[in-house]
Amino acid sequence: MLAIQKLSKTYANGIQALRDISLNIDCGIFGLLGPNGAGKSSLMRTLATLQDADSGSMILDGVDILKNPQAARTMLGYLPQDFGVYPTVSAQELLDQLAVFKGFTNSRERKEVVARQLQLVNLYEKRKQKLGTFSGGMRQRFGIAQALLGSPKLVIVDEPTAGLDPTERIRFQNLLSEISQDRVLLLSTHIVEDVAELCPNMAIMNRGEIIRNGSPHVLVNALNGRVWTKTIDLTSQSKSQFIQKSSNLDVKSDLTVITQRMSQGKRLVRVLSDCQPGDDFMSVQPDLNDVYFTALLDRPQAQAIAV
Repeated sequence: MLAIQKLSKTYANGIQALRDISLNIDCGIFGLLGPNGAGKSSLMRTLATLQDADSGSMILDGVDILKNPQAARTMLGYLPQDFGVYPTVSAQELLDQLAVFKGFTNSRERKEVVARQLQLVNLYEKRKQKLGTFSGGMRQRFGIAQALLGSPKLVIVDEPTAGLDPTERIRFQNLLSEISQDRVLLLSTHIVEDVAELCPNMAIMNRGEIIRNGSPHVLVNALNGRVWTKTIDLTSQSKSQFIQKSSNLDVKSDLTVITQRMSQGKRLVRVLSDCQPGDDFMSVQPDLNDVYFTALLDRPQAQAIAV
């Protein structure tokens, strides 16, 4: 439904945010994963017709988004990362006004649409409550309600679960799954778990480029037999020296460290190797975090990720 071809964008300050981006995206949730500053928000804003591109094309169901942004807007829903609300206005009042902007001028029809949207996101019982009293998760669900006005064919959500508590995050993930059945839902995030749990297809961005693209299952399986782990006791001086050496990923390093993380006073190191890198390393099942961090390590000037 969405075809992006050779999309590029350079800002006035000389920063090239997008470099020949090409993606073909079908119905369902598509995850766009990458660190802060990777270009994800620039791509989202371009898709949402909030900025132009320097070159390339974006075709949504036969409509060229760049050449015909007005027609494209009738097919788009957008939940930006910073979705502001009027704190003294109720959910029902604000959604009613947003529905007017979306073209619902008949008051009876608009009332039905507003009620249906609030029921969809499980906020109907809170419809008269002021938005300033909503939790972070409730505000995000309200954001989805407004993004779905007019039954858009493409819904763009930018970092939707950042800052949500675990309960709200699960509730919001379930909502995204439900609303993605008959449309393209583009999920932009730096949270690997969101993509792993929600997306049948994904891409990884870094420095304005697509550096991985495909099914999370296929991308993870490509690392089978190549991920190894070792637990390091920080009380050992020799092992501390190992940490210092392996955390510096220059060309002279003996090991390609994927991640290092602390657990109960010990450091767990995961490395990438085609064979066992040492007797004290154990082979482990790779996961999407390994795919993500190894993709970043493949780029020039990349460094080991300590998490």
